[in-house]
Amino acid sequence: MILTAIGNLVAPTQPAKGPMPRQLLPFMRWSLDGAMPTVSLALGISIFVGLTEILSAFFIGWAIDRAQATGPSFLSDYALPLTAIALFFFAIRPVLMALNASMTSVALGPNLYPLVLTRLNRYTLGQSMRFFDDDFAGRIAQKAQQCARAVTDIVVETCNIMGFAIASALGAMALMGAVDIRLTAVLLVWLACYVLLIRWFIPRIRVRSRARAGARAMVTGQIVDTITNIATVKLFSHGAHEDRAAIEALGTYRRAALNFGNLVVGLRLALSMLAGTLPVILIGYTFALWQAGLATAGDIAISGLIATRLAQMSGWVSFTALGIFANIGEVEDGIRTLSPPHEIANRPDARQPSANDASVAFEKVHFNYGKEGTPALHDFSLAVRPGEKVALVGASGAGKTTVVSLLLRLYDVEAGRITLGGQDLRDLDQDALRRQIAVVRQETAMFNRPARENIRYGRADATDAEVAAAAARASAHDFIAGLEDLHGNRGYDAHLGERGVKLSGGQRQRIALARAILKDAPLLVLDEATSALDSEVEAEIQKALSEVMEGKTVIAIAHRLSTIAAMDRIIVMAEGRIAEEGEHDTLLAAGGLYARFWQRQSGGFLDLRAAE
Repeated sequence: MILTAIGNLVAPTQPAKGPMPRQLLPFMRWSLDGAMPTVSLALGISIFVGLTEILSAFFIGWAIDRAQATGPSFLSDYALPLTAIALFFFAIRPVLMALNASMTSVALGPNLYPLVLTRLNRYTLGQSMRFFDDDFAGRIAQKAQQCARAVTDIVVETCNIMGFAIASALGAMALMGAVDIRLTAVLLVWLACYVLLIRWFIPRIRVRSRARAGARAMVTGQIVDTITNIATVKLFSHGAHEDRAAIEALGTYRRAALNFGNLVVGLRLALSMLAGTLPVILIGYTFALWQAGLATAGDIAISGLIATRLAQMSGWVSFTALGIFANIGEVEDGIRTLSPPHEIANRPDARQPSANDASVAFEKVHFNYGKEGTPALHDFSLAVRPGEKVALVGASGAGKTTVVSLLLRLYDVEAGRITLGGQDLRDLDQDALRRQIAVVRQETAMFNRPARENIRYGRADATDAEVAAAAARASAHDFIAGLEDLHGNRGYDAHLGERGVKLSGGQRQRIALARAILKDAPLLVLDEATSALDSEVEAEIQKALSEVMEGKTVIAIAHRLSTIAAMDRIIVMAEGRIAEEGEHDTLLAAGGLYARFWQRQSGGFLDLRAAE
């Protein structure tokens, strides 16, 4: 019951306040916000536990002095104090230590990691597509987990060890001062040497730890990238090539780890030598005071206990400090990767889009993914009326997918503007904007989750019956019923494998269509939605799509022109601009770019070859 209450002191999923800072101390405050009262309590208990170590030495010294002064009658004369000492050792001290352990192992350890990781994950989810385009997915995930674990270890070790050590050192100086102030001076000199030694080593350890963390993340990114593309690796017989790439990444990690390890060995050797001097100096000096009649036998015992305890403690405190600063290096490395400001963010006064107006307008839009050279879109203007069905066609690289990406605000325009229902996309809440748009892309995204959950991604509150109905409309119900995964789950409960690897391309696209059908958004975007389907299934899907498109604004991208011939308007794109637009028959009659595309796909190119 008590441990349950302690385990609930920190809410592990509470959101952070504001954007992620890029400096260490502000980042620590940001990541631990809401948990600091519990952290402070744990640190305070650790300090009390440290003071019990000094009290232990004091009680032993006191008992020796009283026994030496009173002889055999000591036990009867001091029965009450001895009972209090026994209570201290058998009850108070163990309870404090158990409480200290419960704070670090129950209140902090299990809660801080999910607290920090959820905050990092939320912040990372808000990054633009450009952020993910420029890095390994595995490396990003590794950095987030590494950073959350390092923050947790820093806090837990600080509360568990550092408060204890500082309290023990301060208590030791006070107790030594009670014996003789010169003993405190000796202890202060030793502690100063200890601090100087740590100060020399720690910055170097921090740098090398950061390098080791970066190298480790690169290894993870390399291996995840290979496994993610394992089919390509096997098809091109490049297993040996990928093995060499992994070995090179591991070699970089090994060198960084050796540099870190060599420094650790030097630190441990220097600290061990320094620790060995303390018992010799303190005990020897107290003996000298005893010979001069300035100290008692109990004082010698106190000096011996404190000296040996501090000498032992210096080793594991330095090792803990080493771990803390190594973790600080890992946190700094994680901050560098994860903390770039969000390129696309909601404005403070972000509005909800109009639920009744699905008109879309591109007004003199310029965009080139932040690069130099020929833009992906240049001076692009297009107005789509509510309920209108518009198709985008053109050669690869003409800018069709860029149009869709900008409409979804996966990127922000570099010039011009895009509106939905007359409102600039940049004035709208991003999530609300995307809830207004259902998308089926050429490369469909599947999660390694049950088929039911992959379809329900279109609308989280959909019932099982609604999921099955959407699957049936997308001609996916029959093949889903026959699915079975390695764990024996069948049908809609079967997991689809990473990226839907257990499905064919056509099956993945039918699940993506079912997802879009379930979402039932007023604006439908089809990016080669039937490209992976055979002719028979495509005919079924086209019928379902005709029903789904009824009453909706539709923007469709297609290379297979037969799928968009019946659209209200066809936009022909070339080099980021609109080259032609009109209905299918009108564009064919014009004999321009669209007519040439149609002729090639309808077999006319064979006649041209024969004529040559």
